[in-house]
This record gives sequence, C-alpha cells and structure tokens, in this order.
Amino acid sequence: MNLKLGDFVRFVDENIEGYITRIIDKDTIGVTDSNDFEIPVLASKVTLVHGDMPGEELIPSKSQVTVPEAEFKKDGIYLALVTDQHSSSVAHFHLVNESSYQLLAAFTTAKQDTFKGEFAGTVDPNTTKRIYSAQLGDIQIWPEFRLEILSSTKANVEPKSPIIFHRSIKGKDLSVAKEEIALLKQKGWLIRLDETEVVVDLEKLKEKFQK
Repeated sequence: MNLKLGDFVRFVDENIEGYITRIIDKDTIGVTDSNDFEIPVLASKVTLVHGDMPGEELIPSKSQVTVPEAEFKKDGIYLALVTDQHSSSVAHFHLVNESSYQLLAAFTTAKQDTFKGEFAGTVDPNTTKRIYSAQLGDIQIWPEFRLEILSSTKANVEPKSPIIFHRSIKGKDLSVAKEEIALLKQKGWLIRLDETEVVVDLEKLKEKFQK
C-alpha cells in the first residue's frame, strides 16, 4: 500500500483512526489520533480510509481551454508550502499555476547522491497539484528540491523559458509571514518560480556611476 503523509488511516486490530504524520522507515509509520498523540505502527497494520482523505487537488483539474490573447496571463507560477489541515506538523508542497499556461513539471528530491522522482505530470491553468509532503520539524534535513517546468498553450502566445529550480529550503525561507493562497483556500508560504525579468535602464545606470 502506498501510504503518504497526511493520509487518513484506520488500525486493523484496534478501534483507532488518525492521520499519518511521520514515515519512520519503510515498514513503520506514525499516526496521530484525535487526541494529538502520535502512535508508531507497522504500515501493514493500518488501512487507508477512503472518502475522508485530504484532497490531492483542492482545485479540480479542468480540460485546457484556449484563452484569448488579450486575456492571457503569462505570470503566476509558484511553489507553495502549507501545513496539513489536520496536523500542523506535516507540510505539503503544491505547484500553484495562476497563469494561463498548461505546465509540464518533473520534481525530484536529492540527498547525499540519492535521487527520487516524486512527481511528474501536468498542471492546468488556475489549478494546483500537490507534489511532495514532509515533516515540518525535519526542515533542516529536507532533501534538495529539483524542479523543472515547461509551459504550453494553444493560444498564439510564446511559451515561457523553461523554469529550473534546484535548491534546498531552510528555516529562513519560512521566517516571513504566511499569506493567503487563493487557489488552495488557506494560508501558507509562496516561492515565486517565474520571476519577471528586471529591465535595466543603461542610461540611468551610467548617470548613477558618473555622479
């Protein structure tokens, strides 16, 4: 069974339910019950409870619609970090696409020359996709994130240059205040992936250095 952080599970042999808040090793998980008590248990001793799981996508995927060029939004691609709605110790990472492009993304984690493909797929315009989950308290040992994104559209608009985001996220990245993330309908931290290019006025720059 492919269990993930944030999944809602029920113990096979006991009348206990809760959310997975820790992956201890390949055989053992930590489940936090309604009393906020984390219980270590073999993964084989729980069953996934369908119908009461946090959504993989809080915004449903839609078939791609061609946006008129005049209304086309070229910017607004983010990596969002939000805490689980049931356990604040679990962090979920989402790709947030506020642009009118359809995105093709590949996400890999890297740690001590060990690589793991975590997500590969598309993110439609004005939707989100959850791509990774981790223990918030383990932030100092999170792996390096390697995220590559291509953009596509049926509209007569030039695609964006490929986005390459290779970096580790540390506590200082979360030292700023949370902000409202409309597509996720909750507050979290946003990392802008498609920063607008800075246009340098060479004449003003020359004047500055001549003073």
